[in-house]
Amino acid sequence: MPRATRSSPPNDGVIVTRFAPSPTGPLHLGHAYSALTIQALAGDAGRVLLRLEDTDSTRSRPEFAAQIVDDLNWLGFHWQGEVRTQSTHRAAYDAALDDLGARGLIYPCSCTRADISRAGAKLGLQGLVYPGTCRHRPMSEAQDGDALRLNVARALEHAGALPAFTETGPLHAGTHQPDADTLINCIGDPVLRRRSTGDIAYDLACPHDDAAQGVTHVIRGADLWDSTPLHVLIQTVMGWPVPIYHHHALVTDETGRRLAKIDRSKALARYRDEGVSRAELIAMLPPLPITPLAP
Repeated sequence: MPRATRSSPPNDGVIVTRFAPSPTGPLHLGHAYSALTIQALAGDAGRVLLRLEDTDSTRSRPEFAAQIVDDLNWLGFHWQGEVRTQSTHRAAYDAALDDLGARGLIYPCSCTRADISRAGAKLGLQGLVYPGTCRHRPMSEAQDGDALRLNVARALEHAGALPAFTETGPLHAGTHQPDADTLINCIGDPVLRRRSTGDIAYDLACPHDDAAQGVTHVIRGADLWDSTPLHVLIQTVMGWPVPIYHHHALVTDETGRRLAKIDRSKALARYRDEGVSRAELIAMLPPLPITPLAP
C-alpha cells in the first residue's frame, strides 16, 4: 500500500472493526469471547470484518481456516464482505518493506534466538529485547534467510512526534502517548519479515491490513496491549491512520491462567461434538458488553 498522509480514522458514524484469528489451530472459548465482544461493541450499525492472519507458513492449515469459519457461523458471529486471507496479499507487504528499506528504516538480521540469548539480551515487554547485533548492516548486504528488522530508533527520528492514541478498553481507558524510551529499551527492533521462512510478521501485516480495510476500531485481547505503541509507530511512519483501540479482558480458567491454543485449551468444536448448545457455551463466558462503542 502506498504511503498516504497521516489522518484520523474515518468518522462517518460507522464503526469498522475486525476479528482476526490465526488458522494455526481451532478456536477456543477465548476466541469465542473476543468474536462476540467485537460484534457487541460494533453494534447493529457497525461493520465487522473477518480476517485470517495466516502468514505463519509452518503452522497455518486450510483445515483450521475452514473450521474457524464453521465455528463462527455456529456461534452466530456475522461479518460483512469477503474473508481477507493475509497469505494472498504478500505483494502488498513486500511493497511496504521496500518502502521502509528505501528510507533506511529496516535492516537484515541473521541472528537466531540462541544468538540473541548469548548476547545477553534483557527481558522486555514482549520477550528478549534485540541487542542490535546486526543493526549496522545495510539492506544491500541482505542474504537469503535473513530476517528484516525495523530500526526503532531511526523510525522514531523519521516519524517525529508520535500521535497519542485513544484506548476505550476497561483496563487502560484513556489517551496514551507512545514513549520513545519504552519502544527502544522495552520492545526493541521487531522482526517484520522472519528469517528462513520469509514469512511476514504480525507487527507489519496487522497494521497494514487495518489501514487497507479502513478499520476505525481495533478490538482485541489485553495480551496485545503492549504491541500498541509499536503499531502506532509503524502506522505513523507509513502514513496510515491510527485507529481507536479497545483491549478486552482475557478469558481464564479456574486457576486464572488465560486460555490459549498453546495451552491446548478445549476447542469449540469439541464442545459442539459433546452437544453443548450455543446458549450454553455463551453462558460459560464472562458477560458480554451491552452498549456498543460510539463511532
